[in-house]
Amino acid sequence: MVTNDEGIVSFKHKVMEEVARLAWEGKLSDDYFEELVYKLIPGPKATYRCCIYKERELVRQRINLSLGKNPTPEKKNSKNVIQVLDPACDECPIASYVVTDNCRNCMGKACINSCPFGAISVGRDRTHIDPSKCKECGKCAAACPYNAIAHLERPCKKACSVGAITYNDDGLCIIDEEKCIQCGHCIHTCPFGAITSKSYLVDIINEIRAGKKVIAMCAPATEGQFGSDISMASVREALKEMGFFDMVEVGLGGDMTAVYESLEWMEALEEGRKLTTSCCPAFINMMKKNFPDLYHNNKSETISPMCAVSRYLKSIHPGCITVFIGPCIAKKAESQDKDIPDNADYVMTYGEFRALLRSKDTKLKPVEEGYQEASLWGKRFAGSGGVAGAVLECMAERGCDTSSITLKKCAGSQECKTALMLLKAGRLQEDFIEGMMCPGGCVGGPSKHKAENEIIKAREGLLKKADNRHVMDNIKNYPMDSFSMYRDGHMEPEHDPDIERKEQ
Repeated sequence: MVTNDEGIVSFKHKVMEEVARLAWEGKLSDDYFEELVYKLIPGPKATYRCCIYKERELVRQRINLSLGKNPTPEKKNSKNVIQVLDPACDECPIASYVVTDNCRNCMGKACINSCPFGAISVGRDRTHIDPSKCKECGKCAAACPYNAIAHLERPCKKACSVGAITYNDDGLCIIDEEKCIQCGHCIHTCPFGAITSKSYLVDIINEIRAGKKVIAMCAPATEGQFGSDISMASVREALKEMGFFDMVEVGLGGDMTAVYESLEWMEALEEGRKLTTSCCPAFINMMKKNFPDLYHNNKSETISPMCAVSRYLKSIHPGCITVFIGPCIAKKAESQDKDIPDNADYVMTYGEFRALLRSKDTKLKPVEEGYQEASLWGKRFAGSGGVAGAVLECMAERGCDTSSITLKKCAGSQECKTALMLLKAGRLQEDFIEGMMCPGGCVGGPSKHKAENEIIKAREGLLKKADNRHVMDNIKNYPMDSFSMYRDGHMEPEHDPDIERKEQ
């Protein structure tokens, strides 16, 4: 997939790969790290930045992120998964408003007269805006009769739907952690690679080397990420080759979530109350930070598919370590939420997964073995409409008439925000909201491996090979009474006869 930051992503993943190699070899020390810095940036001439000294400093900061740390000691108190690399950010243009060649240096000087801060002066060929004085009010751009003043909104700020990104006096990006919903949309918009996230590959490798039972959990979006011939069974085989104990598809968790969320939706229908889905962590973070009343009153309390599979695995393999693999940055933050016990221990993106494969010289390859634990409904959680579709299917399997139920399917930050604003204002017409912060759903996540249309085409071919098992029947094969399906970890006291476990 060609992206705006393809070269940056390749280099970032190269650093991860090399750090992972050191971890497998037990060579995690400052001496080896410094050797790695010079191996990646040998000099004497710079390749990416103004000088090799800045390039080497950025490698050091990326090594820290690969160790799950913050990039510098100055940021040690930051709890955000998403971090800014200042030496990369300082190459972004500071000026937000600039005068273009359209300027006629006219006698009226409407721009100068409109500026209340004295930021505009006359130049030889055009007027000039002093970025140190400009407060970005936009009055000059509105006043210019030639439309000669352009607003250059920085891409990271433009991508942030919740206003979490601002800049300090030096023009460096600042992420307000009280506002950030950890969606990760800013990461791949930055053309300098200045925004990135912490990685936990080294922790995962150390758990494997320590002999722990490390079990991978692959997101439904995995099918199609690596081509039409790489199935869940292919990914499972590669993971086991690297030392993972096993792999379980998180589409199974989709089935589990849909079954329990269907109970909440049926109850809400009876009460005339509107609910939202609970699977997308960035959507949940948006509710929590920007719509707290809706978060407490209108959010489904069922856990996400990732958490469901993690709790299931921890119930049958006490002491195991669970690792989620998917396209989502916000899942890293969800796994660290102390209010959701027994969630995934670690999360890695597809880019990190590929770096891990390379660090062990392991390749994904087609296999003939079949592997399926999820229904098609659970597998389709990855696309927009998939979550709501699975919940409605479970309601129908329970005997509920769903023909009159209306849905607000939101894919992308703006659609999600609009739906929540309508709900808050009491103007939402639909019964339920399916909220997914990424366009197209999880298949359009910030760390997807290919273009969305390529993924969808490959997915459809793989999904055609799956059987048509019912959701309710499928989860009867699992010990649903041995773990909680609710965010706070409480066990539902009433027995649900619809999911009574089959005799094994």
